[in-house]
Amino acid sequence: MDELDQRLNRAFSGCVVRKDLLHQIKKGTNVPSFVLEFLLAKFCATDDPDEIQAGIAAVLETIQQNYVRPDESNRAQSLVQQKGSHKFIDKIHVSYVEKEKRHWAAMENFNSRRIAINEKFYRENDRLLEGGIWAEVTLGYNETEEDDYAFFVEDLRPIQLSRFEFQKFCENAGQFGRDEWLDIILRSVGLEPANLSTRLKFHFLARLIPFVEANYNFIELGPRGTGKSYVFSEFSPYVTLISGGQTSTSVLFYNNQRRRVGIIGFWDVVAFDEVAGIRVKDRDTIQIMKDYMANGRFSRGPAEVIANASLAFVGNIDDSIDALVRSSEDDLFKPLPEAFDLAVLHRFHSYLPGWEIPPCSSDLLTTRYGFITDYLAEALHYMAKQTNRYAYVKGKAKLGPAVRGRDETAVIKTVAGFLKILHPHGEPSVENFNEYLEYALEGRRRVKEQLNKRKPDDEFAAIEFSYFGADQMEKVVFCQESKALNSIEADQEFRGKVVPKPDIVPADADIVQPVISTAASVTVPKAEESELKERHFTIHYGDTGYSYEKLIGPYMAGAKVIEVEDPFIRIPHQIANFTRFCELAVKLGTVENIRLKTGADDPGQEVEISEKLDALVDDLKQHDVTLSFMFDEHLHDRQIRLDSGWTIKIGRGFDIYQRIDRPRSGLGMNDFDLRPCLETTVDIFRAK
Repeated sequence: MDELDQRLNRAFSGCVVRKDLLHQIKKGTNVPSFVLEFLLAKFCATDDPDEIQAGIAAVLETIQQNYVRPDESNRAQSLVQQKGSHKFIDKIHVSYVEKEKRHWAAMENFNSRRIAINEKFYRENDRLLEGGIWAEVTLGYNETEEDDYAFFVEDLRPIQLSRFEFQKFCENAGQFGRDEWLDIILRSVGLEPANLSTRLKFHFLARLIPFVEANYNFIELGPRGTGKSYVFSEFSPYVTLISGGQTSTSVLFYNNQRRRVGIIGFWDVVAFDEVAGIRVKDRDTIQIMKDYMANGRFSRGPAEVIANASLAFVGNIDDSIDALVRSSEDDLFKPLPEAFDLAVLHRFHSYLPGWEIPPCSSDLLTTRYGFITDYLAEALHYMAKQTNRYAYVKGKAKLGPAVRGRDETAVIKTVAGFLKILHPHGEPSVENFNEYLEYALEGRRRVKEQLNKRKPDDEFAAIEFSYFGADQMEKVVFCQESKALNSIEADQEFRGKVVPKPDIVPADADIVQPVISTAASVTVPKAEESELKERHFTIHYGDTGYSYEKLIGPYMAGAKVIEVEDPFIRIPHQIANFTRFCELAVKLGTVENIRLKTGADDPGQEVEISEKLDALVDDLKQHDVTLSFMFDEHLHDRQIRLDSGWTIKIGRGFDIYQRIDRPRSGLGMNDFDLRPCLETTVDIFRAK
């Protein structure tokens, strides 16, 4: 342990855990982090290496015996019937069925919606009736044939703190300086702050503001694989994540038929993943969302509902940021659905520039101590419900003339969020306060600039956001991506880049020895290296003329090492597409080494994929090409990197062609220049 680890353990004994232990277990399971850390705190509360290894074994055994996976629900139900009772780790919630005048419990992965439960359990745990909780649940089997249920709850132990003392939390937090506390929070979410710049630290911390600030509207768009949705799916039992797809007023806000508030009334944060894919089923949803985002309340028929849940929207942005900023037609809100009009966009309090956050990697993960996820989640939940720093910020911040109305509210709420997280025990210094203020102004200005771009008139023209410092001098705050258009010099302190580690060579790096290839050459569109240009375009549905030879071939010429990252080389036609790409690499005659990183749904599928790829490995050896492959469950991005410096990113990876299901004849069956394509984006650029 370093000094900060030792002090943290002394101040918060029993509430911290070594985060690398979570990483070791997380890679092989699909269990929420707060559940794993509950088990780690139970079995690994020690510094002794042997005891830790024994504890990890106990955690894995507990997961194996007690955690219910969705595809094993039938086996789990049969196990209870055979044994008479069994303990499970699952999410459980309770509903009152009006027609039957009784309560029923439901367990998600166990896949039963009619479990008898004694009223003492939901009286002692209110959240069972408000969206549910993760818990250790002992189920018994009911052998009485006359009853209309098969299972009942024998015992229930929530995987959440039964009691949280905020005053003690604040007192212990006061033992640490601002920068130390910032590092502790980042380590608690699994990141190593030593590898992050100040700006990056603020980016990661900003993802937590919806957790502590009620009715906060947050958006982050950026590349895949940067952990945008992770914090909302794994970090707190008080947050729910809605994946891209259809949504409705009755689910989100209010069900008129049942006269019941939707999920907005039961969670601290409602997060929307893959926001570009949201499809609204009824027209009222967006209008109600506008009302709610504006003031935390809405009307639905005769009912008027007030709620505190924050809304977070995360999604991917595939276009070049520089191109979007320079474009006169597109903006940084381009990926959002058309239903998100100017009124919705205007209600975002902050836009986090996700393109500045690096992809998730082991370099970013900490091996130090941090708070048990559930403990910090309880602290954030308490601050969201019981604390208010809005008046303090409003009285202290001296904002410029352009910051008015919703802009002012947005900035104050963002700064208040930073204060709750970083200063739960007191007030910040003037320098720290101004740091938060500048970050908040930039996040809101990013929203305002895009609005002004879509509607270039007086309505959104006031974008020169500023504040007055202690010296009464006005300081204007810019967005980094748009400031670069007007200034060559940039503010290096607030640039989001990982601090490089000197003299470190990646563990998987190897030296590729030159091999004389005997492969035949292939004819590709001729282009001299100096003639090749970066390209950013869209292939539309039904387009033809995009065989791998024409699309990728010119950039592969002369390449010796090719690195492919694509999580979906799994099913037969995807493997066939990858094989077709390898054939192109062989015919080029210069490729010596192909490295593939892909994904799999489960260990069984890994075995199937490995068998098929092993055959391809043997075939490529005959042409003096070495193929190696590995599986990465956290892989999201799809890209091809060449040792010549070119990177090729295709939104759909190799899977860009429409499948031909009619009898095996017709144009496009064999010549892929004639095969109709699926819609996708293509970005080809040279590494800086």
